Order: sequence, then C-alpha cells, then structure tokens
Amino acid sequence: MTSVSSDSHMWNLVFLQLLLEENGGRVINLGACTPDELVMSECLRIRPDALVISTVNGHGHIDGLRLIRKIRGHAVLASMKVVIGGKLGVHGSRQAGSRAELVANGFDAVFEADADLDRFLDCLGLGTPAPRRVASTEIRST
Repeated sequence: MTSVSSDSHMWNLVFLQLLLEENGGRVINLGACTPDELVMSECLRIRPDALVISTVNGHGHIDGLRLIRKIRGHAVLASMKVVIGGKLGVHGSRQAGSRAELVANGFDAVFEADADLDRFLDCLGLGTPAPRRVASTEIRST
C-alpha cells in the first residue's frame, strides 16, 4: 500500500493497514509521498497480490492516472490488481467523471472517501474480521 507522490498524509495509510491486517491481509506500507518509481520498483521486488493506493489531499485523480498508466505499461506489473481510494479530487461530487476515467485507465476498482468497507475488503479477497472478544475483568475497590 502507498499514497500518491504528492500526498503527505499518513493516518489514512495506518488505518487501512490495520483494517487489512485485521482481515487477514499481509501489508507492506510504503508510506506517504511515495515516488512513482519507488512504487514500481517495490511492486517488482515484492510482487504483491494487490496494490492499494490511498489519498486524502485531493490530487489522487491526477497522480493516480499517472501511476496506473506506468503500471499498466509495464509488462510484469500490467496484470497486478490495483485499487485507489480516498479523496480523489478537490471538487468533491462535481468531479463525478473521475471514477470512470480512473477505471478506464486501468484501476480495478475506485473507492470514494465514503466507500463501503466490506466492498473494499471483498475486492481484495479479504473477509470480515472475527468478532473481538473482550476479556472480562473484575474491579474491586479497597
């Protein structure tokens, strides 16, 4: 997982990493402001089942298009599953065509900021987590 090269936000990546790990995923988090070349070289080195790109700075559409074109243009990475999500544009719902453009250029799925997390996990082949068990504790006052 990574952000786009212009996005310095890290909390979204931490949240997604925890979500994916709690649902059985193994995650390598490349962090924020990851240059396209580093994303490409790490995908070639690791050969992940999927690449998750998360962005909150509003430039995901522009940076995502550039990155997916590089990925789809590379013979080894062309068939890798790649999804993007978060705040993809600075104009909110007025940028309705960006999702279709991202898919048309090669993303397997696009998730807006308010996406259904179950749909996201299903897309990656991960299940919902087992219910958490809360340990029972007894508090005694003295």
